[in-house]
Amino acid sequence: MGRNLQSSDRLRPVDLARGHGLSTQAIRNYEEAGILPAAGRTPHGYRTYTSLHAGALRAFLALVPGHGHQTATSIMLAVNQGAVDEAFRLIDESHAQLLDDRRTLQAVEGALRDLEPTTAPEPGVGSEPAAVSGPGGTFIGPLAGKLGIRPATVRKWERAGLVRPRRDPRTGYRVYDEADVRDARLAHQLRRGGYLLEQIAPLIAQVRAAGGLEPLEAALCDWHGRLSARGRAMLTGAAELEAYLRERG
Repeated sequence: MGRNLQSSDRLRPVDLARGHGLSTQAIRNYEEAGILPAAGRTPHGYRTYTSLHAGALRAFLALVPGHGHQTATSIMLAVNQGAVDEAFRLIDESHAQLLDDRRTLQAVEGALRDLEPTTAPEPGVGSEPAAVSGPGGTFIGPLAGKLGIRPATVRKWERAGLVRPRRDPRTGYRVYDEADVRDARLAHQLRRGGYLLEQIAPLIAQVRAAGGLEPLEAALCDWHGRLSARGRAMLTGAAELEAYLRERG
């Protein structure tokens, strides 16, 4: 399987920790979590590490920015247990998620490009709306189902001002028109992009007023940058993991 951990190039926990700005306790924690192979022991019971452990640490720290701490931990645990195919599956899932996030960003940009300036009357202003008349009118259940979220989440967005449904005058149910559905989709996509509700609310308010892409340009540019950084971090992590796999033999 791997090379003999009791080789002559012994390293102390502090030797591993120093080069990465970590504490010796962090090194011990990584070993206990399975991120590092089990350490050797001196006759007095002190831990000793080798260049193999140093390679495992480099691989893990390189994997974290692209895959996240939890997935990086699972990848290293799988490798150290000899389940390399499981590690590759986890990596594939991260790449698939990154691709899905890129498609989500493209969908947001496409949706915003397709927006047309509209002036929707405030609820209660003008004539009484019909129950579910006009294109795009839908209730909370179908809207939540289409987005793959719970109705409670849509209600939370309403309280935050992200969507502003009217009420069916006969039943009192919330009715979401085309503009509401658009706002809900944008909110959902931006939440997936890592934005908080308090960050999304002013953006959607500006979209309502401006009806175009400009209010979101800075946010979308930042999102592009974060996806690119994640993709590059995955390449760096892959290179370090490959080096570690080679050293394990």
